[in-house]
Amino acid sequence: MNCIARHDGFSQVCVWPGTTVGADRVKEFEEYMAEEFGARVQYLEEILIRPGQKYTTAYADHQRYDLFFAVHEDDIAKFAVPRLYAGIRWIEDVLARINTGWDWYPERVVDYRSW
Repeated sequence: MNCIARHDGFSQVCVWPGTTVGADRVKEFEEYMAEEFGARVQYLEEILIRPGQKYTTAYADHQRYDLFFAVHEDDIAKFAVPRLYAGIRWIEDVLARINTGWDWYPERVVDYRSW
């Protein structure tokens, strides 16, 4: 499976750990983000994490979905700080962990980077 194509202008991908939306509530999610954070977003997908070797014992019975979405480039600056309070990470933060052996996501998520 390939990464979901982003609409024009939606360059910055974010990861919201432990968050699910569901295919039937995408519009509501995008409206919520506009109201709560003042940011236009594009829902991308939810990925079931796969605990890596370092985390297998602690998370052997744990299943968690993480939400991937993109923020419009004109809204990144005003979204940057408020996202921290919700625990939302930039994809670059996630990729830095993948490079150190943290492999909870499929390798294809590297295609979400904008750099």
